[in-house]
Amino acid sequence: MEFANLIDYLFRWIHFFAGVTWIGLLYYFNFVQTEYFKEAGDAKPNAIDKLVPRALWWFRWGAMFTFLSGLGLAYFIEASRGGVGYYLLLGMILGTIMFLNVWLIIWPNQRIVIASNRQVLDGGEPLPEAAAAQGKAGLASRTNTLFSLPMLFFMGASAHLFEGVGRLSLRLEGSASMIAITLTLLLVALLEFNAIKGKTGPMTSVKGVIHCSVGLLAAFLLIVELL
Repeated sequence: MEFANLIDYLFRWIHFFAGVTWIGLLYYFNFVQTEYFKEAGDAKPNAIDKLVPRALWWFRWGAMFTFLSGLGLAYFIEASRGGVGYYLLLGMILGTIMFLNVWLIIWPNQRIVIASNRQVLDGGEPLPEAAAAQGKAGLASRTNTLFSLPMLFFMGASAHLFEGVGRLSLRLEGSASMIAITLTLLLVALLEFNAIKGKTGPMTSVKGVIHCSVGLLAAFLLIVELL
């Protein structure tokens, strides 16, 4: 095995392992923990104090190593193929935005929530900014869940979707039209703007965010393949 191939595989393995950790915890937070907290009652403060910080540690560092190993993979793909198709590029864009949401929105705001909860457990008053921080973190987390299905689809399609299946093959190795690129990036930008300034809307429920994610994937495919 050539040294370059070994390094390439090492980056892939780290990317897979870190990605499973990151996205697995993303789904845990959105599909399990959030729903549990609605019914937890007196157990919720202790869970926020003891459980949430541990889960967030693996969550944010899983995101970090997924992102960094992804950069390494992008280098090897560029070197071996001489470029990347738009499927992979769109997946990389979504993954990068999700990574930034973790470190710039979710984690900073969750730190406020955890600190406020600790202050209450110590007999003090909750921090006045804690409620808003919880909302910001929750919206960014829901948005990452929204992005996750298209991101995983396009990442996987770039390496595993068969060629020779109609126009799909053109997007794996070639480029999408400028209209498709513009529309998909505009859609991503609008959704991310909502993640920063908007509301959860139909993503408030677990069923809602799953349906929205499937719909977003369908919208991306229609735009890229038909335009």
